[in-house]
Amino acid sequence: MPVVVNSRLTIPDDELEWRFSPSGGPGGQHANRAHTRVEVSWDPAASAAARDLTESQRNRLLSNAPSAIRLTVDQYRSQHRNRTVAEERLAERVRAALAPPPKARRATKPSKGAKRRRLEAKRRTGQTKKLRRRPGVDE
Repeated sequence: MPVVVNSRLTIPDDELEWRFSPSGGPGGQHANRAHTRVEVSWDPAASAAARDLTESQRNRLLSNAPSAIRLTVDQYRSQHRNRTVAEERLAERVRAALAPPPKARRATKPSKGAKRRRLEAKRRTGQTKKLRRRPGVDE
């Protein structure tokens, strides 16, 4: 089943390389014999599907994922469920690599009114705390 990343990119099955192996850890005979761990890899540089992207998207994908994207999933006891999770994670990883970088934050400074309000609030707080103190000898 092909992995749908977005409306422009669908990774066909023949571009995905699957490997299956036994999951580690305890579990007795099922865990020792069943090949439920799933490893999937996809090379965007060699992909024919990646050629359907715009030039900027392709460049972004290749700069964010220059080598093959590899994922390993052994979350479930079922190979089928692990394979489904691997496909979802691969699509998420490719979407993240295709996402444009966020805009740079421009530094701003507070307005004069905001500074004045902040200082007045600080003065009021200080005055309130001063009134809470124990009166001194000279007061």
